[in-house]
Amino acid sequence: MVCTISNSSGGNVTYQPPYTITPAIVNLVAEISETIGRYTVLAEQKLAPRLRRENRIRTIQASLAIENNTLTLEQVTAVIEGKRVLGHPREIQEVLNAFATYEAMEGWNTGVEEDLLAAHALLMRGLVDETGRYRSGGVGIFRGEQLVHMAPPADRVPKLMADLLEWLENTAEHPLVAGCIFHYEFEFIHPFADGNGRMGRLWQTLILRNWKPLLAYLPVETVIRNRQEDYYRVLAVADSQADATPFVEFMLGALRDAVAEAVSTDQVTDQVTDQVAALIQAIGSGELGSNDLMQALDLSHRPTFRNNYLNPALEGAWIERTQPASPRSPTQRYRLTAQGRRWLQHHADK
Repeated sequence: MVCTISNSSGGNVTYQPPYTITPAIVNLVAEISETIGRYTVLAEQKLAPRLRRENRIRTIQASLAIENNTLTLEQVTAVIEGKRVLGHPREIQEVLNAFATYEAMEGWNTGVEEDLLAAHALLMRGLVDETGRYRSGGVGIFRGEQLVHMAPPADRVPKLMADLLEWLENTAEHPLVAGCIFHYEFEFIHPFADGNGRMGRLWQTLILRNWKPLLAYLPVETVIRNRQEDYYRVLAVADSQADATPFVEFMLGALRDAVAEAVSTDQVTDQVTDQVAALIQAIGSGELGSNDLMQALDLSHRPTFRNNYLNPALEGAWIERTQPASPRSPTQRYRLTAQGRRWLQHHADK
């Protein structure tokens, strides 16, 4: 909950969001910081420009998917590359806006209101009437038919946001913690008519990026997307307790897992077998059936193909079936997963 604390003489003292630094938060910050140290070294060595771009695209697709954008990762990639995509014009516009916004991110200051409003104007361009300015009316957050949060009245938003941005500019909290607190408080205020979720995640990424520049390319939104129900549940718990602590713990857990996944992905890039590597390279950016793959790999013995190539690649999540519900379909084909594409990209950049 957002509130202003007044002293006995009637003047306002410095705003302080409601939260507690728990042992769990301390431990998560320590764990994330240690892992980020390894991630930074690996990323400097291996995170080529095209892989950074892929991570950014994953971030954008996941953040928009949380807001019910139905475009797939492949479609989002195509939109950003300027290719023609069959999709709803609004969803395509959301992708173009998000990419432009994330690309412009490094020029903004997290504590400056003008930058926040400029980011919203770019992110929501052509999507809503009120862009780049705070909402003029009331807003509630619904899950289905149920109202789960009624945001503060519109006339309070400018003061609440000024207090929050001033706190962010001056807080001594670790950036990992400050980013989570800001994210929660921002969602509580819900300062815009639309785009609050994606703006909250964007600004937390900017806070992290200002601490460690490589974190601008950490796709934490993909972790949140996979835990979307928990994300909304913890927001509701924090609201009911008028305390950001549960949300801070949840978000730090998501950050820990995102960093760990990034480190793990880079560390395993050289650990696939020669057979799986050959299979990944044979599939490339396409979709191939078993017979085509065996021909591409110059194999004639089907058990060898399945035991040494296909099954290990499926079990390691390097490839996936195009018809997962019908694994034995005669028209079954195989394509790379996101992990498989990252492996292929990494080796192409060597």
